[in-house]
Amino acid sequence: MQTSVALEAGQVYHLYNRGNNRENLFRDELDYRTFLRLYDAHISGVADTFAYCLLRNHFHLMVRARATIRASEFVQSDGLADPHQAFSNFFNAYAKTFNKRNGRTGRLFEQRFRRIVVDSDAYFAQLVVYIHRNPQRHGFVPDFRKWEWSSYAAHCSSLPTKVERDEVLGWFGGVDQFRAAHLPETDMPTLATYLADDPN
Repeated sequence: MQTSVALEAGQVYHLYNRGNNRENLFRDELDYRTFLRLYDAHISGVADTFAYCLLRNHFHLMVRARATIRASEFVQSDGLADPHQAFSNFFNAYAKTFNKRNGRTGRLFEQRFRRIVVDSDAYFAQLVVYIHRNPQRHGFVPDFRKWEWSSYAAHCSSLPTKVERDEVLGWFGGVDQFRAAHLPETDMPTLATYLADDPN
């Protein structure tokens, strides 16, 4: 499946990337918090976020590019939104902050962020589960529900959140069904067709 498509308004995407040479993107709690703070500053005006997971050397995001945006600097000369530029600015801002804080230079990310179109209801739900289960899949924690840097807890909570909780829970039929869908292992053979170059 094509992974270099432009970000089009109204389309849902799986975005992901990893550290250059598999280097960690996040070395401590402050790095995770900085990534999320910059994400909010750059992206909340141009995209809806359905799910995310930040791991030590890679990340996964599930987003929908907005047709209308809140940040005027991301409007192109034709009056349309340019979410791709907003994401590029975000990743550049995080890389500069990370490099300065950690006394390093050079490329932080392996390449430009990868993106895959999410084009079916089945893929929507399966990808949400896959993203949330990633920390356990990679052995970072024995229970993915305990990983702090994913959107799983936000979907199960009633606290204010910037992820599209109501829409995601609607896909599953409610919070109980959302939790239940996360219990069995994700259907990896099926999902592998979408994740041929998934970062490890």
